[in-house]
Amino acid sequence: MDSSEKTVDYHRKLIQKGIKRFFDIIASLLGLLITSPITLVVVVAIKFESSGPVLFKQWRSGKNNVPFQIYKFRSMHEGRNESKVVGTYNWPQGVPDDFVFKSTACKQNGVTKVGAFIRKYSLDEIPQFLNILKGEMSFVGPRPEIIEISQNYNLTQKIRLQVKPGLTGWAQVNGRSNINHGKKIDLDIYYVEHWSINLDLKILMLTFFKVIRSADAI
Repeated sequence: MDSSEKTVDYHRKLIQKGIKRFFDIIASLLGLLITSPITLVVVVAIKFESSGPVLFKQWRSGKNNVPFQIYKFRSMHEGRNESKVVGTYNWPQGVPDDFVFKSTACKQNGVTKVGAFIRKYSLDEIPQFLNILKGEMSFVGPRPEIIEISQNYNLTQKIRLQVKPGLTGWAQVNGRSNINHGKKIDLDIYYVEHWSINLDLKILMLTFFKVIRSADAI
């Protein structure tokens, strides 16, 4: 590829990124509006079932490893939230390929009945429309990693941090919570290296059908 082709490709990517951000803003605003009745029901259900805040906030790794607070509806009993079950990791060579965070967190048995339902149908993710609106996340991208895990990334694993984290991603439509860390990294790096508007649209469509079927729910 000569310099002129590289320039054209750079400007094409720049335009696509602008379209992606415009879509994120409009879609997140619409998402907040459309899901407002669901949000009201979920808020009441959470408060009725257990004491504690409605929103769960946790620091995650964003684009270029810049930390931000992710928002979710609380799905665990107060005092048993994910921030207290993460643990401490020390992997000098990078996060092991066979690591699966779900198996670590689920041993705690702290999920409420409402929490289990909203997790099954991904309703706990609705507050992340705010993260998208703020520009911390996008609708599509690698899922935002827990800092205690991403701080152990090796150089290859850090490639997934070159783009904004997403509400859904290529790894999520290819296994979601049922794949190990090595496979997740491979899928996320594929997304980073092959990103396009068409790929985002494909991921959004696949996500829609997975959520409807509540497949591989966390």
